[in-house]
Amino acid sequence: MVGHASLQTLDGCAVADAAIVEHTFHVGNLTVERLGQRQVITAVNGQFPGPKVEARDGDTIVVRVVNKSPYNITIHWHGVLQRLSAWADGPAMVTQCPILPGAASYTYRFNVTGQVGTLWWHAHVSFLRATVYGALLIRPRPSSRYPFPTPHAEHTLLLGEWWNTSTGGLVDVERQAFLTGGQPANSAALTINGMPGLHAHQMHHLHVARGNTYLLRLVNAALNYQLFFKVAAHAFTVVAVDACYTDPYHTDVIVIAPGQTVDALMHAGAAPGGRYYVAAQVYQSIANATYSATARALLLYDYEEEEDQQHQEIMMPTMPALNDSATAQRFYGRLTGLLRDGKPTVPQRVDTRMLVTYGLAIAPCAPAQTLCNRTRGSLAASMNNVSFQLPASMSLLEAARAGRSAAGVYTRDFPDRPPVMFDFTNASVANGNTSLMFTSRGTRVKALRFNETVEVVLQNTAVLGPENHPLHLHGFNFYVVAQGTGNFHRQWAFNFLG
Repeated sequence: MVGHASLQTLDGCAVADAAIVEHTFHVGNLTVERLGQRQVITAVNGQFPGPKVEARDGDTIVVRVVNKSPYNITIHWHGVLQRLSAWADGPAMVTQCPILPGAASYTYRFNVTGQVGTLWWHAHVSFLRATVYGALLIRPRPSSRYPFPTPHAEHTLLLGEWWNTSTGGLVDVERQAFLTGGQPANSAALTINGMPGLHAHQMHHLHVARGNTYLLRLVNAALNYQLFFKVAAHAFTVVAVDACYTDPYHTDVIVIAPGQTVDALMHAGAAPGGRYYVAAQVYQSIANATYSATARALLLYDYEEEEDQQHQEIMMPTMPALNDSATAQRFYGRLTGLLRDGKPTVPQRVDTRMLVTYGLAIAPCAPAQTLCNRTRGSLAASMNNVSFQLPASMSLLEAARAGRSAAGVYTRDFPDRPPVMFDFTNASVANGNTSLMFTSRGTRVKALRFNETVEVVLQNTAVLGPENHPLHLHGFNFYVVAQGTGNFHRQWAFNFLG
């Protein structure tokens, strides 16, 4: 449902229309069949993936979520800046308490001014986002235009993962990872718009007309994996990432991390009469990568001779190696933001500097913690040797508003630097010193003044495995000013931090 409200000037003349876009999400059970078996998943409005939310720059989005599932639920609007609407961001026990089962409801209301492009929404409790997700598309105002040639049409592709287990089983997958001190089991398949594409009857189809240009809106909704994306015999021009315009970047392969979105133009100009696979494949940077899952969709040219297409072999794109880090780094390294008149540029003054190490570690079991191996502890992600502990009594936002940090909900002492400097990317050093494998738990925050400029150096570690760790900060867009491999220079780090 979309309603319109005119924006008025002081003299009463209408200058633009802003819409109120309204949806109701009913979260509940849905029986689906994938990979030859039927199972019950948690889904929204009986759809997998969930409904698409479409708006324009300047619109207000209102979504009432009714929880008819047996699980706690919240919905996060991934990438929305949430200016003056932090209550609508969605992470459970951070900006709100979960929406309880039994048809409890919560209404999200927020404005999307100043953002154009592809974003998405997903559940923010446990592993429920494996099936509870959908696209959020923000188009330019009617009076505005894209800073690239207007496409003839568009296709939205949500790239996901699939487990051969019910939603309750997915909760068990997560629980097992905690109890064993290991990582969650690999998914059974990747998906494109909910379909693994292993068989023709379970494959998403993209229909295109020869000579037209299409905007592909790509969302990586996978839980764990970065992905390579290609279309056989076609190339792309990347024009936006995470609802931020980029300098047009020409490539035949797109690399996309979990939670990330990419907008890319694709010209439909392949050989006549052909059929072409659209493919998404796992990318793992480790040398011994073995999980080779690939999802496929089918690109078909409309108005071609149907008989020719039926007898034409389907062309598969040549995919990079599973661990082709050179291709991944080349893709990310060449992406740059589009500088537009009137838009802010990189700040020249820094108020606060931080060096943050992150990776996997083992956290000791808390006295009342149920999901924990009492012998090994539990696997935990950590930053500067702090593994985030969700508050139990109220959300962080409510506690901050009520001034309750002193009452034990959180502390304002998240460290600006790691407690120990070591050879972060050397696995033998990292895992040879067992003290480095353990982390502390805490609800520790970093308090900043309004309008501060913060410079953060992010340093990956090889503790318990040299994994890639995509990172985002809700409500902000970063300026990436430098990146590289190996250790951030240690001596320079000491000088840097004083």
